[in-house]
Amino acid sequence: MYTASGHMDRDQLVTQYAPLVKRIAYHLMAKLPASVQVDDIIQNGMLGLLDAISRYEEGLGAQFETYAVQRIRGAMLDGLRENDWLPRSLRRDMRRIEAAVHQLEQEFGRQPSEKELADALDLPLADYQKMLQEARGYQLVYFEDFTASDDDDYLERHAVGNAQDNPLDMLMDQNMRVVLVRAIDDLPEREKMVMGLYYEQDLNLREIGEVLGVSESRVCQLHSQAIARLRSRIHGARAEPKPRRGRPPRNSQ
Repeated sequence: MYTASGHMDRDQLVTQYAPLVKRIAYHLMAKLPASVQVDDIIQNGMLGLLDAISRYEEGLGAQFETYAVQRIRGAMLDGLRENDWLPRSLRRDMRRIEAAVHQLEQEFGRQPSEKELADALDLPLADYQKMLQEARGYQLVYFEDFTASDDDDYLERHAVGNAQDNPLDMLMDQNMRVVLVRAIDDLPEREKMVMGLYYEQDLNLREIGEVLGVSESRVCQLHSQAIARLRSRIHGARAEPKPRRGRPPRNSQ
């Protein structure tokens, strides 16, 4: 993939890795609302590929494809950040679903069904499923989830410079990981399968639909509902008081 002058062959690399850009774009679409056009994502991804080709140095020690994937995804996300791609109204709707999940889970001692959630929200099942589909793009974690009520940013409060509060360590907190693992294990079987096929097997919505024998839109609904269940469990865990770190108090004499 090098020219006679020893430089990387730009045209050949673009041709070879254009399918990779499309695959990343279609995989990302499961995290985005229907208003986002896949062609726009692909266009941003191609800019990322071109950037990767111009910046890549073999001496970096990474395979070009590994490096290119990072640049392609980064370009796609940068393009999305320029737009408010998930309206606040949809986030409000999904927070209503999270609240209903939490309430019914506490009441029933199990995960509520779709019909039970629709009833709790006083919605026909079809309208509830439409809400789930429109909220495609609702994520497990948003940066604003880590903002306190006084608008003090979580990541700023726990800057890396503070040796006791590394944000990566806190986000990977073992207790939270345990909660998430248990929450995934408690998902209804079909939703658990969707999450596994998407996040572990890297299948896109269409491919998952073919595996499950359902439509792409139905996969989207199942994915959004699974995210709402997981977020409900995570927020419930974060709301619980945690034991303070440090040395145990000395026994008074």
